[in-house]
Amino acid sequence: MIEIYFVIVGFLLLLAVFDLYVGVSNDAVNFLNSAIGAKVARFKTVIMVASVGVLVGAMMSSGMMDVARHGILQPASYSFEEVMVIFLAVMVTDVVILDVFNSLGMPTSTTVSLVFELLGATFITACIKVWNDSTLSFGMLLNSDKALSVIIAIFVSVAIAFVAGAVVQWLLRLTFTFDYKRRLKYFIGVFGGIAFTSMSYFIFIKGLGKSPYIAEEVRGWIDTNTDMLLVVCFFATAIMSQVFHWLGVNVLRIVVLLGTFSLAMAFAGNDLVNFIGVPLAALDSMKDFVANGNGNFNGFMMTSLQESARSPLAILALAGVIMIISMVVSKKARNVVKTSVDLSRQDEGDEMFGSSRVARSIVRASQNVGDVCGQLFPESVRKWVAGRFNKEEATLEKGAAFDEIRAAVNLVLAALLIIMGTTMKLPLSTTYVTFMVAMGSSLADKAWGRESAVFRITGVLSVIGGWFITAGLAFVASALVCSIIHFGGFVTMFAFMALAAYLLWSSNRKYNKKIKDEKDNEMERILAINDSLQLWSALCEHFIEHQSFITKIVHDDYAKIIAAIEQNDRHVLRKVRANMQEASLAYKRNRRLELLALRRAPINKALERNTWFHLAQNSNQQYLYCMKRILDPVLEHVENSFTPIPVAYMEEFSEILKCVDSLFIQTHEMISTKQFADYHRIMDEADSLKDSLSRLRKVHIDRAQLDSNVNLRASQLYLNLIQETQELLSIMRHQLRATKRFVQPGKEK
Repeated sequence: MIEIYFVIVGFLLLLAVFDLYVGVSNDAVNFLNSAIGAKVARFKTVIMVASVGVLVGAMMSSGMMDVARHGILQPASYSFEEVMVIFLAVMVTDVVILDVFNSLGMPTSTTVSLVFELLGATFITACIKVWNDSTLSFGMLLNSDKALSVIIAIFVSVAIAFVAGAVVQWLLRLTFTFDYKRRLKYFIGVFGGIAFTSMSYFIFIKGLGKSPYIAEEVRGWIDTNTDMLLVVCFFATAIMSQVFHWLGVNVLRIVVLLGTFSLAMAFAGNDLVNFIGVPLAALDSMKDFVANGNGNFNGFMMTSLQESARSPLAILALAGVIMIISMVVSKKARNVVKTSVDLSRQDEGDEMFGSSRVARSIVRASQNVGDVCGQLFPESVRKWVAGRFNKEEATLEKGAAFDEIRAAVNLVLAALLIIMGTTMKLPLSTTYVTFMVAMGSSLADKAWGRESAVFRITGVLSVIGGWFITAGLAFVASALVCSIIHFGGFVTMFAFMALAAYLLWSSNRKYNKKIKDEKDNEMERILAINDSLQLWSALCEHFIEHQSFITKIVHDDYAKIIAAIEQNDRHVLRKVRANMQEASLAYKRNRRLELLALRRAPINKALERNTWFHLAQNSNQQYLYCMKRILDPVLEHVENSFTPIPVAYMEEFSEILKCVDSLFIQTHEMISTKQFADYHRIMDEADSLKDSLSRLRKVHIDRAQLDSNVNLRASQLYLNLIQETQELLSIMRHQLRATKRFVQPGKEK
């Protein structure tokens, strides 16, 4: 039987490797987003700096491993068999949950996952033990005080990080303004001294200084002389920063890169336990049982886990290397980083999230509070503060989401908050802290303007909601898996091992297929073009593609609706509804991005063609509205199994349908090829067809009035179809005219 546990421990170690990979894919956002968002260096340089930080932090992280060993459970009250069941349930649940969130591009918390998985598995095991043995209590089985302090620290850190980020960024922006480069000569020495001293305190005194690999006498000297070291470090780095600035060195860039290093080190030191803590605890349990257990799987208690972990340096270094590889090669990591950067970007861009009722309420309430608070200060003070926050003066690097001042605040402040938690042996969520500091600083920087606030708040609420979902899901799933394994024995153990392996394989296969099938976002590439003439050319091409796309999807879905009416097929109509919803989302997104590109285009070209641009976009919107007015009553009619439209009606409508179909095909061809030789003929045919529809409508109205046997529901549906088809033709003419004038300005004839 011992061989089975060897297999389980081996599987847990394999899961640890995968957990390292998917965990870093999720948590790379913590230390990469600021440097990437501010464009302080090339991506490769940022990765290299972060990699060194991760490696150093991993090798100094052994002290945090105790959380997995005895932070939640009381190991002296659990047998070897029970802790192995708990550890297996935790790891199976953990890798699957993290991989799901990474695939969705949502930054969740590995710390919350681990803590609540351990809590769920331990809680259900404790319940079973208390049920079977009345002499036991939850206090003997569950380290409730420690668990509660960890949970409170995790969630309180959300509010603290957000408020601290907002306050510090507001004060710094008030000092530096958005035109910060002109004011660096006055403040860079003090700012650099504070930043470098903070990170030095973090890296050397609280990081390396607390490492078990540093000699005891050295650690003692550092503890005794901490205040002196901080004072010396501040004055030395302040003078160095000022001298570097005079020499033309970008001190802020150095601060951001050093902050990236320190935060990467904090991440590895604080969060490595989340990935390998449980498997290493299982390995130590196995060693203790082999040496002392005498084959008593259910009677040998795991008192040895009460001792602090002594993780081999080689294992920690190997974990660091795996984390670095994940950072470099994982596409999921870049997907998660993109979510955080987009939510904190200074200017307008592609808003990843829609609006929600809660976000709209928060925005309105904030505006009302701001208006009331504004009245408390004199007009002169309000004008002075507004002048310090003039975003028109913002100087961003090409393609940057925010400036170096905000990037430095994000990194330095997050590092300081995390070290407070690490010092108290609390596994704070680096995801929570860094994300909320970034959101607070972006709020203070007025990055959440009236045009984007509701979308950004929705995004933040979605991410925070995901964190709470993670906590609940981790607790319930781990408890469920643990209870099934407890009662199911080895069969269920191997079943869950196989299930976890399959789910991870399937998830990665689907994600890779999705990435392979998706085209690069063309509008994001266009917005990244710095040359205005090249941007204009690319915008024109995209504009034509977008117009062609809308025309094609309206034509196809209109034909499907007509076929579904004749066949009474509700399934086709539901698919059409889904298609139209996707088309509507694509239209809104493309319109917003094209508007941003139009604002950056050469002013003479934009002024010449913007009228036709907006008319064409309006035609697309009217297309979608018209299709909804056609689809909704048809779907309701078919879903409720009302009397179908008589065959005679559809037969008299069939000739017009053929003409409509032909006009759509010709219009699509004309727009997609930008060849408008038959423009006037198409316009005349559309007018003629509208007249035919008017006559048909008159005939049907008279028929419905004179014939008492006409089914009113079917008659009304048919009349709506005639009227909306006529409206489609009007929209087609408007779109064709606007597109032609955009492509060929001044050539109406």
